[in-house]
Amino acid sequence: MRRTFSTAVNNNGVNIWLLIARLVVGALMLTHGIPKLQNLVSGNVQFADPFGIGATASLALTVFAEAFCSILLILGLATRLASVPLIINMLVAIFYAHATQPLAKKELAIVYLIFFVGFLILGGGKYSVDSLIFGKNRSRY
Repeated sequence: MRRTFSTAVNNNGVNIWLLIARLVVGALMLTHGIPKLQNLVSGNVQFADPFGIGATASLALTVFAEAFCSILLILGLATRLASVPLIINMLVAIFYAHATQPLAKKELAIVYLIFFVGFLILGGGKYSVDSLIFGKNRSRY
């Protein structure tokens, strides 16, 4: 009973949680990125241009974040670095793409944003390619 209410950090639990979260969130984000990748490859570019760089460039940056960075996240490879484009992507979704919509339409992007900020702070954890490459010395948990 005492362990149930303990405030001590369970390092193994954190690492397992990071693995599960990376796999699930990365895979779910990939389901948004793959259709956009198919649109980009087929030349079907009808996309918002929040930064004034053109619809094709905006779509390419979104595909980079949602497809390529999601794969990196799933693998746990350059986890913190891969989180940055995903964070920017979610901020654009919240404050540009869904800016005029009610909170209910922004919820998913906000939840993704929270996870990506968590990955930026915590990294990939023990069960990641980052951990294999850099070893225990670089991992906080």
